[in-house]
Amino acid sequence: MFSRTVASNLLRQTARPAAAMRATPIRSTFRAASPLTPFQMRLLSDQTRSAIDKAVASAPVVLFMKGTPEFPQCGFSRGVIQILGLQGVNPAKFAAFNVLKDDELRQGIKEYSDWPTIPQLYIEKEFVGGADIVQNMFKSGDLAKMLEEKDLLVAGEEQ
Repeated sequence: MFSRTVASNLLRQTARPAAAMRATPIRSTFRAASPLTPFQMRLLSDQTRSAIDKAVASAPVVLFMKGTPEFPQCGFSRGVIQILGLQGVNPAKFAAFNVLKDDELRQGIKEYSDWPTIPQLYIEKEFVGGADIVQNMFKSGDLAKMLEEKDLLVAGEEQ
């Protein structure tokens, strides 16, 4: 549809007589700059990128969520927290960041990971996924295997 619109506009402009083009004031042929498109707005500032880099590196397991682990403010964030608890993630190796406290973080993390939703889970600085991915990995056993291989679980009791 976009290509059809562009093509028809170009055809209309070339079909106009030259006199009609000259009669049009120059100011009206140029439009004011339009607002940025979503693609153009996707420029994460160096400061925000650096802050997110530090947050991702702050612990082996990092979760960007709505709310806190003690008080999640969305069902998806609550679900991921519950899964991490069921898996036995070591609290000393875990950090959570509340994106509701900082709008720049909330928008920036989406661009940083190129993932449109929150929560977002990182394990050893690698983006794992959102709630749906974490849930699927939990169900398949892949999450438990990954966390165990990376020694991110609470040590089991000796029997």
